[in-house]
Amino acid sequence: MLAGLVDEPTSTVLQNAVERETVLALSIDDRERILRALDDPPDGLAELRAVVLREHEWRVREGLV
Repeated sequence: MLAGLVDEPTSTVLQNAVERETVLALSIDDRERILRALDDPPDGLAELRAVVLREHEWRVREGLV
């Protein structure tokens, strides 16, 4: 579901992780694409947006972005 909402190349990264049943590390760019895609999240993805947003805000505060 999420892979269909985000832009490339993040969409393919997410699809491949699901198909391979692997855990992946998202890049800063991937996280930003996810946040943009979830600006108005569909049902079931609001919690994911909140988690990604909290992590992004932490990275900004720590100077990692």
